[in-house]
Amino acid sequence: MSVTAVSLLAGGLFGLALAAPPGPMNAVIAEESVVRGWAAGAKAGLGAATADGVFFLLALVGVVGVVERYPALRGVMVGAGGVLMCYYAVGAARSLRSSFVDGDSASDASAGFRKAFVLALTNPYQVLFWLTVGVGLLEPGTVDVFAEAGVASLAGSVVVQTGSPALVVGFFGGIGLWIVGFPAALVAARQRVEALAPAVAGLSALVLAGFGVAFLLDAAGTLGGVVG
Repeated sequence: MSVTAVSLLAGGLFGLALAAPPGPMNAVIAEESVVRGWAAGAKAGLGAATADGVFFLLALVGVVGVVERYPALRGVMVGAGGVLMCYYAVGAARSLRSSFVDGDSASDASAGFRKAFVLALTNPYQVLFWLTVGVGLLEPGTVDVFAEAGVASLAGSVVVQTGSPALVVGFFGGIGLWIVGFPAALVAARQRVEALAPAVAGLSALVLAGFGVAFLLDAAGTLGGVVG
């Protein structure tokens, strides 16, 4: 397999692995999917992925690094993210009695996109990702997967080219696969379990509230250190 093909596949797997774990973004996608349908869930996922695209461009020109140099700016971002998550948690809690709907209105779907996009832009975890791992993805070079893992007998068999278009395309392709497949799986489940909507909405509210409180505490600590 060529280096380009390996890089494309590695990027896809990495993007999928990054998008799949539970967190505030998937909580929003889940809530939109089960309350408003697949289109709303996919558009919410697209909102989060669009924010990654923005961070990718900012990392490409070095702007994202400003957040690392100014703790007060990071604290404000984290605090804003915490407030938004708590606000969205209230909205999710209000959806507890909602059932599934047969149609998706354009306004609802657009609202999900905006919600996820704004939330992702204030998510310090995504900013920190692009400050660290993301920068490594953009720097030209190669990574010998098995050599790095200490498997000398297979060294050279799987080499990923960092900084290559194939790696970046694969990365965003993996994210795209998740934001399309995850809502589809949730909507498919609604055909079997009508009670899934309020259950997912409730879980989303808890996840968002938990992250929101954690972000607010983090922001208070950061800004308190700057002021002190």
